[in-house]
Amino acid sequence: MATKINLLPWRQELRDQRKREFGGMLALALVAGAGVWFGVHTHLNGQIAYQQNRNDFLRDQITKLDKQILKIKDLEKTKKELLARMKVIQELQQGRPQVVHVFEQLVRTVPDGLYLTKVAEAGDSLNIDGVAESNGRISNYMENLDGSPWLTNPNLQIIEVQDKGNSRVSRFTMKVKETSPSEEKDKQGGAS
Repeated sequence: MATKINLLPWRQELRDQRKREFGGMLALALVAGAGVWFGVHTHLNGQIAYQQNRNDFLRDQITKLDKQILKIKDLEKTKKELLARMKVIQELQQGRPQVVHVFEQLVRTVPDGLYLTKVAEAGDSLNIDGVAESNGRISNYMENLDGSPWLTNPNLQIIEVQDKGNSRVSRFTMKVKETSPSEEKDKQGGAS
């Protein structure tokens, strides 16, 4: 008698068990894939949000710096204006004693027999009108002006000889350049 063993249910059970294992593995793989996708997605969104926060911070800082740059430019403009004003004031302060010296030199350099009728300032020069008893007195006056530390380069513009009663007088107009002893030293120092 032959024994009949039915192996079919055992094979069917093995197939069913493998299908269940495959389904479990497939479900586990899907869950793991979804977990990885969720993790990567969350990480990338976090990185994007972090970078956007950094960008926003940088924009805020750039805006603040732009405002500070505008303030600095305004301050530099104000500084330049103040420096220009200070320079003008300094030049005026330096020029105050020069006027006194120039008038003193005008008085000291005038020889006897010569009279000044008009003195006018034109830039850094003086226009001088006067009357002299002779042309020699005018020449002497020009030499005195040239020797002055505050006046230099006298230039005779006009000389007219006129009769005045019993005598003759010479009316003259000349230009003389204003200077200061410190400017002369600077020019001599720069020339050597």
